[in-house]
This record gives sequence, structure tokens and C-alpha cells, in this order.
Amino acid sequence: MATAHPQNVHADDTRFEKDFPSYGINGSAMNGNATGVDDGSGDTLNRMRTAGSVNISSELFEKLYLSPEHKVKGELRKTFGNPTPIALVGFLLSLTPLSCDLMGWRGAGGNGAASTGVFFFFGGLLMILGSIGEWIIGNTFPFVVFGTFGAFWLAFGGTLVPSFNAYGAYVTDPEVAATNMGNPGNPAGLEVPAFNASFAFFMVFMGLICFIFLICSLRTNIVFFVIFLTLICAFGCLAGAYFNLALAYGNPTNLAAARRASRCIVAGGAFCFVASLAGWWIFLAIMLASLDFPIQIPVGDLSSMIKGASDKKKVSEV
Repeated sequence: MATAHPQNVHADDTRFEKDFPSYGINGSAMNGNATGVDDGSGDTLNRMRTAGSVNISSELFEKLYLSPEHKVKGELRKTFGNPTPIALVGFLLSLTPLSCDLMGWRGAGGNGAASTGVFFFFGGLLMILGSIGEWIIGNTFPFVVFGTFGAFWLAFGGTLVPSFNAYGAYVTDPEVAATNMGNPGNPAGLEVPAFNASFAFFMVFMGLICFIFLICSLRTNIVFFVIFLTLICAFGCLAGAYFNLALAYGNPTNLAAARRASRCIVAGGAFCFVASLAGWWIFLAIMLASLDFPIQIPVGDLSSMIKGASDKKKVSEV
């Protein structure tokens, strides 16, 4: 059960309690002292706080939830588990293999087509579930971020599925369409300039939303900031790659555009790989903190360095 804070705690030491009740052999809750009798030394209260609850500082809260600590109604954060790690798993197991594909490591390629199922069931499913979990416990920023990228992976995976006919719809020549025997997803559509130019705009505006996330992440931590910074660069490179592919397919003699597209794809993969490394770091940090592991790794908390508007208002009112 939740225990009250001592009355001598400073007013500016805001903390969030996460309950981990301890039970005796008979199933009744224990508060550190097996007899429940205060020995008069003051240690009973400390044992109660250790056995009955774990105090989460503002810095630890930000590390666990990727969001500055804020008050919400109800006890949902004490009821449900932290949804942040499962969303990160979906993100990392989609982005990391894709980055290796884009860079062509070990002969990989195909813009991630081999990982279409991963994009749906890891990137899409797990990130949407994590987003819903963040929404339930009242964490707006990670809810929006995870929901956005969950939808991105579903959209990206859907584009690669032939039955969606995303690229096959651009095949308008009857003779070329006949080569696919009337089936959707004619691969000839991948070489149509209009498809590549259109898909490039998707990358452009994903970069734009990552820029907004980048600004907001200044209230979270350095690692989260690095993720969005490198993703902006990655989406910019991929947008450039598709725009150059449109030029190259529109004019087969434009070899310079084809070379630029190839370099942009590799550069985009490299930026994605750096983003995934930062993601693996923050995932490890969250898992260690969730288990109260004796070894903790830093993420560069920024929530205490860049004060929120409400914090500044409180200071001005004092």
C-alpha cells in the first residue's frame, strides 16, 4: 500500500510513488517490521517505505516514461506496467534491420522488403499498443510519438505489400501491366517517376514531424534528442534518394541522379543505424531502472535543466 511522505520532506522534492507491496506468509501486507510495533528508533518508517513503496524521483520518472513528471488523476500509473519498453522494442526491431538493409551490409537490400512482417507485427503492433498504454496512464508526449511511428511502420510495410497496389497503381501502360497478368503490385511501378516523387514527400513530412518531436524532446533527455536529430537526417536523405530516383527513372541517361540516390540511401541507413544505437541505449537504461538494478546508465536528463512553464510560474509567484 502507498505510504505517506515524512512531513520534513522539502516542498521542491517532488516524487512519484510506485507501489510494490510486500506480503507475509499469511498473505497480509507487511510494512518492514514483522510485528508492526514501532521500536521507537524511527527506523520503522524507513522500512515501511522500502518494503511498501519505491520513491521515483523526477529524473527517474523521465527515464522510465520519456516524459517530464506531471500530475494526473487516478492511480493508473500504480496499477499498470510501464508501456514504454514494449514500444521501444517494436521501434528498434524494425529500424535496426532496415538500417542494415539500406546500407547494404552483407549483401542486404530491397529497402527492407524482407522485413515486411516485422514492420507490421513489431513496428506497427507493438508501438500502437505502447501508445495506447501511454495514453491510459496520461503520458501525452510518448503517446503521440509511439502512435505516430506505429502508424509509420504500418504504412511503410503496407507500401511494400503487392496487394496494396501502392506502386502498381502507377503502371498505366497496358503492355507493361500485362506482364503482371492483371495482378496488383506490378513491380514495374517502382520505376515510375511519379511513384518515387510521391513517396519522397512522405519522407519529407516524417522529417517535419520529427523536427517537432526534436523540439519537445528538449524537456526529456539527451538520448531521446539524439534519436530525433538523427531521424530528421535519415528522412531527409531518404527523401533526397526518392527524388533522385524519380529523376533517374524519368531520364535513363541521368546517371548522376542515380548515383546521388544510391549515396542518399546509404547515408539514410547510416543515420537510422545511429538512431537505433541511441534507442538500444535508452531501452537498456529503462529496463535496468525498471528492475531497480544495482547498475544504472545515464540518459542525460534534461527535464530538470529546462524548466517547464508551470515551474517558472511557480517561481515567479514565490
